[in-house]
Amino acid sequence: MFGGKQHLPGPLHPTALGFQVLTEDARDELAIKAADYIRKDHSRPYFMVVSILNPHDICYMAIRDFADSTGLAQLQKHSKTGLETLDKAMEIPAGISEAEFFETYCPPLPPNFEPQEDEPKAITLFLERDPRSFRKGARDHYTEEQWRMHRWAYARLTEMADAHVQTILDALIETGREEETLVIFSSDHGDNDAAHRLEHKNVLYEESVKVPFAAMWKGKIPAGQVNSTHLVSLGLDLLPTVGDYAGVTATADPRGMSLRPLFEGKPIKWRESLGVEGELSRMVITEGGLKYIRYDAAGFEERLMDLKKDRFETTHFTNDPAYQERLKAMRELFEKEWFVGF
Repeated sequence: MFGGKQHLPGPLHPTALGFQVLTEDARDELAIKAADYIRKDHSRPYFMVVSILNPHDICYMAIRDFADSTGLAQLQKHSKTGLETLDKAMEIPAGISEAEFFETYCPPLPPNFEPQEDEPKAITLFLERDPRSFRKGARDHYTEEQWRMHRWAYARLTEMADAHVQTILDALIETGREEETLVIFSSDHGDNDAAHRLEHKNVLYEESVKVPFAAMWKGKIPAGQVNSTHLVSLGLDLLPTVGDYAGVTATADPRGMSLRPLFEGKPIKWRESLGVEGELSRMVITEGGLKYIRYDAAGFEERLMDLKKDRFETTHFTNDPAYQERLKAMRELFEKEWFVGF
């Protein structure tokens, strides 16, 4: 079964891949229908994808703020529900003055609010050439209070998604099937959410590239364990993991690995580096926290970050003499293991 946000080309539509569609609504109706399906009697195992939309509606904030008259008219015509949801998320608590709201309730600016020192020209070029100018508009014109409101709305939209997840989990608990059901929760990408004066995604800063990845199976996956040492990829590892639990061999990228041993707290030899591909760049990150990004949109550019020394990526260590051997090693990982030919 598949329900909710698709954002896929025709050949990858869920029905073309063998799914039955619960609903194409990705909001309240999705959670309700998914819960109803769980409550049915099932004589056979099933696999269900519940693709919840939010906090995706945060994208409308800058899009609306910097749309021209034609774009705004189209937005109001085709995205009414998303705009209404965003406006609800932007409401401040009742009975609270604006001054008290920003003093006490609204999130502060992030520690890496300013652009990275010596930011790659590829990012500037992307912002300038993007036909939809909202990203550049936000960076150049949003006040600090607007950026903080962006963070407030993003958090409220995330709470809406949390409520939908709870609706689904409640159905699982009510039916007594927690010990029979594997639940995996993840996302496709993050949001820069004011880091480096950016919103949306596209760049490979940590706020954009990191996603939640959690699993629950009562009696099989220990409760409360957190894995902060292994490099995991949703794109590479999800299919092998699901196939492992289903008892089938999944056809996938051979670099993908089943997360089952990690979920169940069992020892396993794991990857020491991970490659990630984005719209503007490609990167390799290591278990030790080194992160190498290569850009080509504005000519060859490379950046080496050390997330253990500077986890907010406020600067880079590409030209630091103390990092030259590590830079060379990261280049080799990039060219020989993850992105051969690039």
